[in-house]
Amino acid sequence: MRNSVSDRNLFIESEEEDDGINQEEGRKAQHSAAGEYSDASDSSSEDGDGAPHSRPNSYSTNWPQSYRQSMDMYSSITSPNIGFLGTPTLSRLSSSFISSSFRSVKHTPEIITSLIRPLLPTTVVDQQEVEVETSQSSQSLLLPSRKPSLEKIQEKTSVEFLISKNCSYGQAVLNGINVLCGVGILSTPYAVKEGGWLGLSILLIFSVLAWYTGILLRYCLDSEEGLETYPDIGQAAFGTTGRFAISIVLYLELYACCVEYIILERDNLSSLFPNAQLELGGLHMDSPLLFAILTTLLVLPTTWLRDLSVLSYLSVGGVIASVLAILCLFWVGAFDKVGFENTGTPLNLQGIPIAIGIYGYCYSGHAVFPNIYSSLKKPSQFPIILFTCFAICTLMFAGAAVMGFTMFGESTMSQFTLNMPQNLVASKIAVWTTVVNPITKYALTLTPLAMSLEEFLPSNHMKTHLYPIMIRTMLVISTLCVALSVPFFGLVMALIGSLLTMLVSLILPCLCFLSILRDKVTRIQSLLCIFIITIGVVSSICGTISSVSKIVDRLKQ
Repeated sequence: MRNSVSDRNLFIESEEEDDGINQEEGRKAQHSAAGEYSDASDSSSEDGDGAPHSRPNSYSTNWPQSYRQSMDMYSSITSPNIGFLGTPTLSRLSSSFISSSFRSVKHTPEIITSLIRPLLPTTVVDQQEVEVETSQSSQSLLLPSRKPSLEKIQEKTSVEFLISKNCSYGQAVLNGINVLCGVGILSTPYAVKEGGWLGLSILLIFSVLAWYTGILLRYCLDSEEGLETYPDIGQAAFGTTGRFAISIVLYLELYACCVEYIILERDNLSSLFPNAQLELGGLHMDSPLLFAILTTLLVLPTTWLRDLSVLSYLSVGGVIASVLAILCLFWVGAFDKVGFENTGTPLNLQGIPIAIGIYGYCYSGHAVFPNIYSSLKKPSQFPIILFTCFAICTLMFAGAAVMGFTMFGESTMSQFTLNMPQNLVASKIAVWTTVVNPITKYALTLTPLAMSLEEFLPSNHMKTHLYPIMIRTMLVISTLCVALSVPFFGLVMALIGSLLTMLVSLILPCLCFLSILRDKVTRIQSLLCIFIITIGVVSSICGTISSVSKIVDRLKQ
């Protein structure tokens, strides 16, 4: 995470401005340190493919300004002190959530810089890096400003960005898998039921196309200095309108994921405790309604937290939860005598649109791929990192789909955990793992949208925590209302995958690539992009119409 012009949106209480002369001196010192570091890094910040390590943050002046910071928080796994994961990322130390905690306890600059700098700088660049960090800490802690100017924040962001590009291969792969391998894996057996065995080929096709469009986003980022995020790419391709449109689609996708979390908790908890009910003021709440409300009350306080670093650490459990759920599914089929005996149909044309939406939802990670690329120590590794992430996740999706459907056949439900016999230990482990994981991810998923809305607040309203808390509370309550209105996990997932993920993962990357690099695109690339756009548009239309019609039919029952 990097500090940005959205710092005022993160509940940081403003402090009195210090002496103007001291501020000017601090700015000059910071300019000098940033310039020296930039000069020193010009000759060493490129890798084998010539991709520059530093890009000025020149596209973050329009809404949403908080996108980079919030999506880093949502997607990044802070690297612990384990060798194969690489050097711990400095970006998390620069988040305003954590830095606000530093300010509140009045740590000195020396203490903070000692936490993030190497013990023994061994090169001239390392020494200059330490000097830059010390200058930044002194400026932010000793010379606080009531309302920092845009220029000053951008200067600070630019320097921090230069320092924080140290994400290793292993950490980037974990981040990518953590983003891709979400709750979609629970519905892949249901997709086989809907589309038949040949429908699994759609999963493979989407994985290849989504990998390629992820590479296209990398080309877009490298086309111009200052591009760091997906909205930046939209702005470079289609101006401010493109930035707004892409941002809205991305935020809608995150909001819909939060709705899915509520439905997921409702379904699994009510399957564990089907007889739970509550009478409150003449209102009868059955098990699904009760657990939907309890889930909302549980996740609501987490969205108010200043520091989400603990939740961000726990979000790595998404990878563990997916692997554990698949292992439990295999154990139930192989050792608990459920067996893998169901065959099913080769192809079901009527159910293909639903299968398309579900398989598409599985590859909804493009919103954060630019963030992962921008944080890499070696940007040339990005294609192989993406390939590794897609290969591992596709194997997991396909494995869960095959095992789940051969175990439960035509009785397969929208989440395979609902089919697993509740009296088995492996089933309980799978269900509880599935239940706990969304609780840790809900706040991280909702925060980017909340921060973007908080940017519209007048600066005087940010002096109190009340308004941000009200915004986040209303967002949480609205996800509950939507979840109760359309409590159909698989169909809602198919709708999200068809309507939103097709745009984010297939259509928009190709359109942006063709627009930004129009003079450099080869004929083969153009034809391939047109082919992908056609597949995305047809899949989106068919999947959206089918999922909406089935949701309407279910609501009428």
